[in-house]
Amino acid sequence: MTDAMAQRLARLVGLSAGDDRADTLIRLTCGRALSLTPLPPPADLPDAHTDDDAVLVAFAEQFSVDVTGIGENQRNRFVKVYGDNAFRVVVAIFVADFLPRVWAGCDALGLGRPGWSAEVQIDRDTDPVGAVLGGFVPAVAKLREVDPVTTELVRLRGAEAHNCRLCKSLREGHALDAGGSEDLYRQIADYERADGLTEAHKSALRYVDALVWTPSAIDDAVVDGMRRHFSEKQMLEITLDVMRNAANKIAVSMAADAPRVAEGTERYEVDEQGQTIFA
Repeated sequence: MTDAMAQRLARLVGLSAGDDRADTLIRLTCGRALSLTPLPPPADLPDAHTDDDAVLVAFAEQFSVDVTGIGENQRNRFVKVYGDNAFRVVVAIFVADFLPRVWAGCDALGLGRPGWSAEVQIDRDTDPVGAVLGGFVPAVAKLREVDPVTTELVRLRGAEAHNCRLCKSLREGHALDAGGSEDLYRQIADYERADGLTEAHKSALRYVDALVWTPSAIDDAVVDGMRRHFSEKQMLEITLDVMRNAANKIAVSMAADAPRVAEGTERYEVDEQGQTIFA
């Protein structure tokens, strides 16, 4: 699993918005916003910013800091600048936003930096939308080192952090069959005081919060909890799960996260290929 995922992460590093100037601004902005080393930029930072640059920088910064803060006006200005290429640019922002978080988490857990290289070849031809949503996301989803209930708790914590209406409206079937329930999931919001969640569950949720909100300062207690309850393969899987789930930021930023049901929740399952299957 480690070698295959390291190769996938290495390929993500090279993905491009299709423009060196945009890629440079995106990567440097996300790194600064996270207080983490950015992905290698393909060009020098432009001496002067245009109005379009300012729109991109503001959008990428808000995406990284708290995607729920992107409002209709900011989104409309972004789409006006990038037009039909807007979705590709957002996916490039997601990669620049979350790969540094993955490496920060892996570093803290003693897992190294899977997929990291000092030299990166920017791939301007591959569509990052397909590579991320059609390649990386299902590849992570089919991992099975972590039990389904813990995986679902991690997913729902991320859904709440990014306020993804679609994610919050769904419940994974394998987790329900393994003991997941609405009574259990309601405890996620105040998990530190929850009596229905195990210490392993709470350790995983603390780690989710750290990657989402404080990736540059992951507390030693968070690391100790993860090491105590999970193997190295499980810790890597949980780290990648946080990134996979955070792909919901793409939809949230573009207001494309409408729930599938008007009330309640809908059951779905992740099959052996990592694909989402609805009832």
